[in-house]
Amino acid sequence: ISEFDWSSIDTSNLPSSYKTNSRQEKKLLQLADHFLQQYSHLCPDRKPLFIHPLNECGVQKFVSTTVRPTLLPYPDMYYWTGCASFVSDYLIMEPLKCPITPPSSLYSPTTIVKYQRGNCFDFSVLLCSLLVGAGYDAYCVHGYATLEMCSLDQTQEVCPRLRKPPEVPVKEDPNKYKIKYPLEPKSQFELQQKAKEEEEAKSTQEEEREEEVVEEVEKPKRDSLHGLRVHAWVLVLSGKRKVTETFFINPFTGNSHSTKDESFLGIESIWNDKNYWVNMQDCRKGCKDLSFDLSDHFCWEIMFPESNEDSQLPTESPKTDTDDVVSDPSNALEHGGPCVEPSICLTSLLPTAEYENPFPRGKKVILYDKAKQEKWAAYANPDGLVERVTVYADSDRTEELEVKEWFEHRKDLLYMREVDHQTQLITDHFKPGHPLLLKAHTYTSLEPETGHTVEFYHKARVDGLWKRSETATEMTEYFEEREDLLHKRDIEFGERSQGMEMAGVTAEANARPIVQIKEYFLRNPKKPADEDVEERVFKVIDDVIQLTYHLEIYDIIPSKVVFARVIGREKRDGEVFLSRENTVKYQPWSSEKHKNMRYLYNLLWELRAEQKDLKQLVRDSEAEV
Repeated sequence: ISEFDWSSIDTSNLPSSYKTNSRQEKKLLQLADHFLQQYSHLCPDRKPLFIHPLNECGVQKFVSTTVRPTLLPYPDMYYWTGCASFVSDYLIMEPLKCPITPPSSLYSPTTIVKYQRGNCFDFSVLLCSLLVGAGYDAYCVHGYATLEMCSLDQTQEVCPRLRKPPEVPVKEDPNKYKIKYPLEPKSQFELQQKAKEEEEAKSTQEEEREEEVVEEVEKPKRDSLHGLRVHAWVLVLSGKRKVTETFFINPFTGNSHSTKDESFLGIESIWNDKNYWVNMQDCRKGCKDLSFDLSDHFCWEIMFPESNEDSQLPTESPKTDTDDVVSDPSNALEHGGPCVEPSICLTSLLPTAEYENPFPRGKKVILYDKAKQEKWAAYANPDGLVERVTVYADSDRTEELEVKEWFEHRKDLLYMREVDHQTQLITDHFKPGHPLLLKAHTYTSLEPETGHTVEFYHKARVDGLWKRSETATEMTEYFEEREDLLHKRDIEFGERSQGMEMAGVTAEANARPIVQIKEYFLRNPKKPADEDVEERVFKVIDDVIQLTYHLEIYDIIPSKVVFARVIGREKRDGEVFLSRENTVKYQPWSSEKHKNMRYLYNLLWELRAEQKDLKQLVRDSEAEV
């Protein structure tokens, strides 16, 4: 990609305030020069401050006048996460021309938004303008950072989509009544010998690690400019907008960082739309020991002493666009803040179509450690694809292991798809509201009977089904919160008739024969164990029905009832035949009524009817899959 030519940009439509300085601005620049002279005299060893660079029209402007507090009329832009992600996606990153010095120019946010590109200072000023407009206590930071952060190199980091949430340790409640057994006596000599062995093992391990470090290829090389690379980012202080802890925002990525993050190596100065502060603290240990109490004049040298007390940031109301709220230039210096001239409203440069399609190159690609993340705008792809994360087996990203895709605005409510290239399994995830109440669907092929596992939103289903797994020979269904306490159903199928397949009969007409249906029930405490069925087996082809009951607390063998086919007797449709020859029961604790043949006959009649209904349910499940 060719480098963008900033000298060719059109500045003819910019307001006159961009091309000239008013009387108040000239006086402000004189004060800034005077401040800079005093600073250079008192701190001759420090580098020059970034205080009044040139704008896009070649006019010198004080940096605080470049911050334009703006609240865009979109819900996400009222929160720092939405502002940061928008800036990182909307702009194309350009490195500094000289990595160890700040830029000689700083363009206005309106120009940066128009051309959708800029360096770290341009990113930071735009992000700070949006955050201050949303009511945050935000500041632009001129400092130093690592090579990876300055060059937007994330190849050593884990993709945020792949980070596992931190495990919360389960605290066991100490039992004060627990018996404390005496400690086992240990030999002091054996402990000393063990400690010596551990020290020797540690020394050998350290030597091996040193050898590995020397041979390691993937480890990044030492940066010769470490600690000298200039970077700009955003500081958000605690207090406003219910921010409880001060943090940094890297404008290139939109990610938040702790102020103790080792990637930030030092701070020269910070500024917002009201004032300018110079850091007077030692940064030899990075930013982790810095104090961000701006009222402490030993830590921060302020340009306009009264500004920090009298400045008023926008209120938390998201209805007011503060980009057009301008302080009176005549009394700006009296209040200790820089004068602000009218500028082009950022909102007019960012219509809804531009906001919803933030990627200037059509999509955004981010490389991580053994992973690649791709982002698209909504409606950019016909299938609704908005994001894809590809996981690789190696750092060169040649062998794909897993692919995750995210979708938006689909009619079938599909929002995520996972593809495992090792197992060839594909899992689709759906939002609530699917016509079949689907939650997830795992498969290798969309052909029937090739292995499907489907999860449902069971609370929206009448039957309480939450999961179904199907292969060519089996189907298993899992249930929850059913009145009959059914929690699992196993179906076994036989092979289709070869003759009918050759005749070209459809799959529905030539359904797989049902060999067996097995159901499992949870314990119903309202019933005695001998009357509460735990397992029910219908052997359809063998014409056998088997019931197994729950166990009592101290029982070993459960009660059982088996209804078998009478050998030598022809089966007739609708007939229920019962005799002592085809009935086997073991109910040692059951009442006399359960041993009665009439009771068993009625039970068999009910089971035959339920078997018929179950066969129809199985066919319905096949059709649903």
